[in-house]
Amino acid sequence: MKSETQLILRRILKDIQVELSDEFDQNFEREAFFSEAWQRRKSPTRPDGHILVDTGQLRRSIQSRTTENSIVFFTTEPYAAIHNDGGEIVVTKKMKKFFWHKYYEATQSFGRKKDGSPRKDKRTVQLNAEAEFWKFMALKKAGTTIKIPRRRFLGTSPEVEQAVRSIIEENLEGYIEEAISFSIKES
Repeated sequence: MKSETQLILRRILKDIQVELSDEFDQNFEREAFFSEAWQRRKSPTRPDGHILVDTGQLRRSIQSRTTENSIVFFTTEPYAAIHNDGGEIVVTKKMKKFFWHKYYEATQSFGRKKDGSPRKDKRTVQLNAEAEFWKFMALKKAGTTIKIPRRRFLGTSPEVEQAVRSIIEENLEGYIEEAISFSIKES
């Protein structure tokens, strides 16, 4: 009997793992933690891109591990926690150098007229806005903070609890139906 219970629990955990892995991945498509929409980006960098998806590494890094009676979802990306929970980061001298690098990178990409002045095409206008953003960031004093809004993609929620409840009920109903049909066949 104990091995049957373990088998049922293992099946339930596997179903939960598959379902929640898919739901957590879908959060990146929804740009929301289920129904809790993520705050829009204020920076002009990647204006048409998905929030929290630049290279896709964060999205691909979500993993899960099961034990005998639980599942843990996690990511090993060092920046995942600040995005999932929100918070503040302190500007360092190294960050300021990076911001200046991004500023110079953006300004060198400007389309230029023959007289050397920037063109007024859409790409140059966007690059100009991006360059201004990086300049603004580079001019921040070391020691000041940048507020990162909470954009949850992993965690518990009413939707997670409902999904878990549904999976458990479906599996138990299936097990009971199998047990009843087995006992009828034996009779």
